[in-house]
Amino acid sequence: MSLIARAPALAPFQISSFRFQWPADLLASWAFEMETVILGWFVLVSTGSVLALAVFGSLQFLGTLISPLFGMAGDRIGNRNVLLLMRTAYLVLASCLAVLFLSGLAAPVPVFILATIMGLVRPSDITMRNLLVGETMPADYLMRAMGVSRTTADSARIVGALSGAALVAALGSGLAYIAVCGVYAVCLALTLGVGIRRVRILGEGEVTPSALGALRQGFAYVWSTPVVRAVMLLAFLVNFAAYPLTGSLLAYVAKDIYRMDQTGLGWLIASFAGGALTGSILVSLYGAHIRPARTMIVCTLVWLSLNLVFSWLTTPLMGEIVLFGSGLFQSFCMIPMSVILLRVTNPALRGCVMGVRMLAVYGMPLGLLLSGPLVEWTGFAATGTLYSVLGIVFTLVIGLWWRAELWDRAAPVNVR
Repeated sequence: MSLIARAPALAPFQISSFRFQWPADLLASWAFEMETVILGWFVLVSTGSVLALAVFGSLQFLGTLISPLFGMAGDRIGNRNVLLLMRTAYLVLASCLAVLFLSGLAAPVPVFILATIMGLVRPSDITMRNLLVGETMPADYLMRAMGVSRTTADSARIVGALSGAALVAALGSGLAYIAVCGVYAVCLALTLGVGIRRVRILGEGEVTPSALGALRQGFAYVWSTPVVRAVMLLAFLVNFAAYPLTGSLLAYVAKDIYRMDQTGLGWLIASFAGGALTGSILVSLYGAHIRPARTMIVCTLVWLSLNLVFSWLTTPLMGEIVLFGSGLFQSFCMIPMSVILLRVTNPALRGCVMGVRMLAVYGMPLGLLLSGPLVEWTGFAATGTLYSVLGIVFTLVIGLWWRAELWDRAAPVNVR
């Protein structure tokens, strides 16, 4: 505890709930990345189709369409309770996949079915994490807490990707999935200690009794609040134009462009995640000194520019270096984005609004579904160029249209 008191970046760990939440989120993210590598490589090898890979990747985000319902459920029965139910579902589904691989019955169809079920639940995990941080963390710790929280996904993407690839290569998919189940089980146990108490006042604001009414109220709030609307549009844009190139399509880049195996794919994923982890650590250390909205806009433009460069690279080493840079600037875009929403949103509507925020993630499966045939017809370089240029143009449009709300130094979202 004395170390925590002396290190500003560790200040959020003074909150008991966060000391349980951080390792639980870390293990959940670790298991997510292990599954992504194991199943993504299985789909690509068993089908030989980049289109099938893109469809599989898009299924992982199917639940973004119903993510506001998870936020509203959290408002009613508690965010920790919802998170416990979700993480129980992860363990059950991973156990089913382990049985398939161990019994030799694994095939694209059952894997796609289980991936679809998982895709209905998993996208909302980050929403529930952010909501728990927002309700249990004092305001002066929020930026640091979000930076530290983000390290769970970033660091786990390194460890999960490399360990997933190594376990499959050494033990096979069945035993690798036994390890995934073990990680989910420990994660579930730690989640029991998260968010027992809420710091904010539950009665603040009035919660609409009807689920449909609450959803309508949340959408109305997003549309009528210029800053929130701008952030939602930017979130959709980066999920559509930026993440597909450094997400599921990396399996195609590794296999067909760089001629690498699943271990090489793990290193590509780890390079992006290493940059993202570095960015998250920097935000946790220096987040109190940045202007959130300005940082978000500038770093989005740099991130998309680096994706454009990556699209044309054919050397693995250079690709890994650029991916590290993309991951670094991605953190300086996404963390301020979450902080802005948590700061400006009425606490009574926070769950629903953060759920609506997850709808923006549906840009990723749309981008993946379009990128699959585009890569097959025009190649990865042309597809990456198209996506990156579109992203840069529309980021500039958003920044200019809402310049008073996002760029003005005196704007509330730029307060340090």
